[in-house]
Amino acid sequence: MSAIALIRRHRVAAVLLFLLVFPLLLPYHALAVNILIFGLFAVGFNLLFGYTGLLSFGHAAFLGVGSYLTGIAMVHLGWHWLPALGLGVAAAVVAGLMIGWLAIRTRGIYFAMVTLALAQVVYYAFYKAERWTGGENGLRGIEVPAIEIGPWTLNFLDPVTKYYVILVFVAAALWFVSRVLASPFGAVIEAVRENEQRASACGYDVARTKLLVFVISAGICGLAGALRALHLSVVPIESLHYFQSGQAVMMCLLGGMGTFFGPFVGAAVFLTLEDVVTTLTRHWMAVVGAVFMFFVLYFPAGIWGTLINRLDRGARA
Repeated sequence: MSAIALIRRHRVAAVLLFLLVFPLLLPYHALAVNILIFGLFAVGFNLLFGYTGLLSFGHAAFLGVGSYLTGIAMVHLGWHWLPALGLGVAAAVVAGLMIGWLAIRTRGIYFAMVTLALAQVVYYAFYKAERWTGGENGLRGIEVPAIEIGPWTLNFLDPVTKYYVILVFVAAALWFVSRVLASPFGAVIEAVRENEQRASACGYDVARTKLLVFVISAGICGLAGALRALHLSVVPIESLHYFQSGQAVMMCLLGGMGTFFGPFVGAAVFLTLEDVVTTLTRHWMAVVGAVFMFFVLYFPAGIWGTLINRLDRGARA
């Protein structure tokens, strides 16, 4: 069995083995935490875009809803961080159900525009609910106390501890996504991506499939948002901005859409570029945009997708 086939067969284990040592490869741990969270965000988006072929410009809504509901539960309701995390994911799932139910009635660019418009509605709803969300100042005061596991006490303020605590939730989400993709439902998802009419002619309910994938995608992105709230201790209103949706698109395309590990590669490249270039110039978006265009033009399968394709061709040769 080739190395690529082995990685594909045990993709969750392979990704987690890399993520376990990932903080050692970066200059500081806070960047590793950001990449881990946004990699999960891109995984959720990739499930809809890469595997189902539906381009959404509104996935920031689910990242923001997950962040805000987690923060509101902790700051205003006094909840423990763990059930607050669950509330954030559940709220993102409900938001995904509502937005998806409306969006799946359209196709192509109309689908993208409807998701963008509905996400902006969510943005302004949270922006105006200043009493609960802090408005333009964001929601502050999210504190995670020390985590006690038997005789051990984990200090969540320590970046290394925070990374590995968050990795536990990321690992569970990756296992779930892998199970979905490996199931018969995963085959239906890809059938819808390749040819909706043929999938419908085979007896599959295309609309229900799209809606279910949309809801699962929203839940994964909501988990990323909830973890981000715990990481930052604040929820900025920019969490709901369409710029965050654009970031998900860029990360997915940079890493390789429709690949399991690609979103993390894209998140690592995008956030590392942002971190490095912002120290050199305030026009970092222009530099990142130029890099993005280069990869789209010359590596349309993305960094990880191109690497996998070349290794496959080498193994067959």
